[in-house]
Amino acid sequence: MHGEYKVPGGKLVVVDFEVAEGAISGFRLAGDFFLEPDTAIDDINAAIEGMSANADAASYAAAVKQSLPADAVLLGFSAEGVAVAIRRALSAATSWHDYDWQIVHHKAVSPAMHLALDEVLATEVGDGVRGPLLRIWEWDESAVVIGSFQSLKNEVDPEGAAAHGYEVVRRISGGGAMMMEKGAIITYSLYVPAALVGGMSFADSYAFLDAWVLQALQSLGIEASYQPLNDITSPKGKIGGAAQKRLGNGGVLHHVTMSYDMDGDVMTQVLRIGREKISDKGIASAAKRVDPLRSQTGLSREEIIERMKATFAGLYGATPGELTEAEYAAAEELVASKFGTEAWLQRVP
Repeated sequence: MHGEYKVPGGKLVVVDFEVAEGAISGFRLAGDFFLEPDTAIDDINAAIEGMSANADAASYAAAVKQSLPADAVLLGFSAEGVAVAIRRALSAATSWHDYDWQIVHHKAVSPAMHLALDEVLATEVGDGVRGPLLRIWEWDESAVVIGSFQSLKNEVDPEGAAAHGYEVVRRISGGGAMMMEKGAIITYSLYVPAALVGGMSFADSYAFLDAWVLQALQSLGIEASYQPLNDITSPKGKIGGAAQKRLGNGGVLHHVTMSYDMDGDVMTQVLRIGREKISDKGIASAAKRVDPLRSQTGLSREEIIERMKATFAGLYGATPGELTEAEYAAAEELVASKFGTEAWLQRVP
């Protein structure tokens, strides 16, 4: 069995082994990481040898840590990274380069249509109807998008939303409310097979799926990094946040919204941002919760998106794609039956 795991912001971890009578045999660790002393790699190999193939990632990580000498130095990887690589090998996980990727950057549609397209495309990828893709959103109006499990009345001020022209919709993924001002945010979705994140926890998969966008932002001079569980941030403040939904058919939806030029004052009038939430993030003012990409790059929203698309294509060989009329039609049906209904919006009052 063979498993690979590129540590977000770090190095590649590779493991090879066999499974004999339910136990790991012939375990070998490799990669482009740094490890001192040299002999520590033998200690790691010996620690995993003979362990149950049914153990969880925490058990493998603990075994690696216990095997290391007191003066060991791990650079570019960790015991947890080794554990993820093992679990990916056992789950027959795939890599980015196992797929033919497409990038879809289509016409502006309504907020409800975007959420319906997310479900349609994630389902198609899970069913094997189409290959994985990156979709860049364009908005025809502003919206507040609340998480699947959020209370509508606790998150949104209806009078403020109406006054500033924000439609309120609910997505299928969890996480917090996002204020989507038309022309002021950058949103994208990834639709991938579950095998791409096989062997990873939700926390691991968030950073793994967004590693490419960090590289794109860094190429623009932004010191972007990932802050668990789901925030993209920089020394100047939060840039955006991610949410994820894993479907029963094996499709995974991962979407991210980043602020380009957010109006913090309007945000406080549209969203009910509690003092506890602000203080928990060490933020003195709600208006400073999101640091716009515009102030950090001086570039237009379109220029930043083009750099993102070029980075993704360069890393994974993605080509331009289009949505079909059948996919738009399926999404329109979902808007009528689900995402555009009061029942769905009020599912958590």
